[in-house]
Amino acid sequence: MRWVTYLSPETGEQCPGLLNGTQVRGLGPRESLLDLLESEGGLDAAAERAEQAPVEVAELGNITLCAPIPRPPSIRDFLSFEEHLRNARQALGRPEIPPLWFEQPVFYFTNPAAVHGPDETIAISPGSRSFDYEVEVAAVIGRAGGNLAPGEAEAHIAGYTVFCDWSARDVQAHESTIGLGPAKGKDSATSIGPVLVTPDELEPYRKGNGYQLAMRASVNGQDYGGGSWADIYWSFGEMLAYASRGTTLVPGDVIGSGTVGTGCILELSGLHGGERYPYLLPGDTVRVEIAELGAITGHIAPSAPLIPIR
Repeated sequence: MRWVTYLSPETGEQCPGLLNGTQVRGLGPRESLLDLLESEGGLDAAAERAEQAPVEVAELGNITLCAPIPRPPSIRDFLSFEEHLRNARQALGRPEIPPLWFEQPVFYFTNPAAVHGPDETIAISPGSRSFDYEVEVAAVIGRAGGNLAPGEAEAHIAGYTVFCDWSARDVQAHESTIGLGPAKGKDSATSIGPVLVTPDELEPYRKGNGYQLAMRASVNGQDYGGGSWADIYWSFGEMLAYASRGTTLVPGDVIGSGTVGTGCILELSGLHGGERYPYLLPGDTVRVEIAELGAITGHIAPSAPLIPIR
């Protein structure tokens, strides 16, 4: 199944809808996709309703898509691709990978109130001159669970979607000297969408700890490359097991994979030079795409003024 959250062409309200080809079978504004995840029968029961008695039917090309879960209960973003970690640390002059990374997954919490949809304006973080994108995939939790084992955790995933963690590299580097964070370096925007794809749709592509699906980015139409989901070191089952340790994951929680290898400008500029891969500027357009999941686009805008604290 493929689910979307969209603005109804009739009312302008957010609605969940089942995507069949280019047709969206909407269930109306009284329910959200999060409500469907939490409901008895979950997405399977909702799909039956959408097929048999949709509130409205719309063509995909005639509607505006939102983030599938516009306001997640929580967002955890992991660091699960070894190539990205190696390249990023090399670019920052710290080539050694901490041994702990190979022993357990690591993540940080980011801002659920800063979620953007799949085709929106993204303002540069205040004070940043090194604004970056990150090519990631995210899992959305469909069934609550705590203290999960890796082998059972994937059964709690409702679906996958494209995830772009917009990052102010200079702000991030500055505040990380304290040893806490990231904070404002990754607080302004996260793009999610365009669809939520259930795991069964991706099963033919399963390989290793992930799926043989290309993850790529382009800036102003120029291909910036990327990698494959199959290259992931930590599986989503392992990430969810760690995230659920001592707590409960709930429907709608978003779990980001971390950046695929060469899936950001920090890596590319370190490998090939900043003149070839400069950081983002107002007017740039970034497209992040994952095979079978679709693409999201960010239109880069100037930052808000930097207001001094003291």
